[in-house]
Parts: sequence; C-alpha cells; structure tokens
Amino acid sequence: MEACDRFFTFEVETAERNEFVNIDHLASEVLEKSGIREGIITVFTPHTTAGITINENADPDVTRDLVYGMGETFDNKKEYRHAEGNSDSHMKSSLTGASEALIVHGGEIVYGTWQSLYFAEFDGPRTRKVHFKVLEG
Repeated sequence: MEACDRFFTFEVETAERNEFVNIDHLASEVLEKSGIREGIITVFTPHTTAGITINENADPDVTRDLVYGMGETFDNKKEYRHAEGNSDSHMKSSLTGASEALIVHGGEIVYGTWQSLYFAEFDGPRTRKVHFKVLEG
C-alpha cells in the first residue's frame, strides 16, 4: 500500500479471468488510517478491463451469478475486432464502472445491510491497482 496525505493505492491480486474480489478490508484500512468521521471515500481502478462495484455480500452465489450473467450477456465473440481478444472484458468494465463513492458518517462507511465493496476482474488473473481518495467534510 502507498499512502500520500489522503490518497491510498493498493494492489489486488486476481486469480481468474472473471471474478469479484471483496475489498471491504481495504476500505476499512483507508478509513482507519485517514481518521475521518464524516466525508466521502472515492474508490477508483485505472484499468479498462476491471471495475469497482457494490453488491451483496451475504450469499457468494450472487457474485457467481454476476460472473455467469455477464459472461452470457457479453460473451467473447470471434466477430469482435479488438486485437487483444478481450472486448467482452471492456464491455463488462463499462457496465460496472471504474469507481464508487463511499459515504462516511460517524466514523463508519455507510453500507446497506447486505452490501460490500468489490473489485471486479474481467481479464485476469492479474495484479491490479485500486486507488482511494478521502474527502473530509
């Protein structure tokens, strides 16, 4: 992890081409190290074949179903022209988006009952970066 003032960078290791990695522990570390009680933490990944999303954490079948559903919706067709052969990964990344904003209130990240923060890998396995920017106020 790299930290500069209120900017933190972590590496996330992924094991599969399509997977969702829970990164709540990274957000908690940022919250603890920043010490903020009120504000916003922006989470961003600078990769065009990955994403950041918030979804259910109670049932692991939810992320399995997301992987399956996205694979069915955006399969890797031979007709795609992108030379790297990962057009489906770019589509999935565009669907999830590259960032999320986490609300911090009373020194806690505000999640819904079943929610967690996920790094979405669509072209792994790889070593990826995730940036966190803390804004107090």
